[in-house]
Amino acid sequence: MLELYLEAFWQTLQMVGVSALVSGVLGIVLALVLVTTGPGDLYPSRGLNRVIGTVVNVFRSVPFIILLVVLLPFTRLVVGTTIGVWAAAVPLSVAGIPFFARIAEVSLREVDRGLIEAVQAMGGKRLHVIRHVLLPEALPGIVSGLTITLVAMIGSSAMAGAVGAGGLGDLAIRYGYQRFDSEVMFSVLAGLVALVCLVQASGDFWARRLNHRL
Repeated sequence: MLELYLEAFWQTLQMVGVSALVSGVLGIVLALVLVTTGPGDLYPSRGLNRVIGTVVNVFRSVPFIILLVVLLPFTRLVVGTTIGVWAAAVPLSVAGIPFFARIAEVSLREVDRGLIEAVQAMGGKRLHVIRHVLLPEALPGIVSGLTITLVAMIGSSAMAGAVGAGGLGDLAIRYGYQRFDSEVMFSVLAGLVALVCLVQASGDFWARRLNHRL
């Protein structure tokens, strides 16, 4: 069981790590588009802003277990299978991108407008504003948002075990729930709690450190 537990723990780290990387990159891109295309912003485009905002809201409103099933054809198209770690990374990423995008959007909107206007008044280009003002100033909040996203992904990865995605959730269902082994269930729960606490503590540390640098 120890070997199975360690393998499941590693599978959870894999699916969450890959999904977090994809969600972090694409989520920030979406957040920047949402922030900069609003009325009076750097690249005002009301139509684009509404379309992207609607798409983000739709995917955020779908429960993960339903999204997991609906995306089965897309998952098979992307990774060639609907079971296993890499198959689980696809719906985890799709669910994580809009979730993180909204959190990052809030952080970006909290950047002092006076700083943006000052840079523009000095002749700074719009890309310069994004790179040297928006992103650096919002970075502590973005890190905190990514931490929240990671914690949510850990919970969702356990749920993905219900459809054979592997990881700690799959171990808990196959060896804990189906075989009525409470010891396995509690060990999986302890592993998930420890992982969440580690992620949260690391995220808080880096957010505070970045905040002190600003």
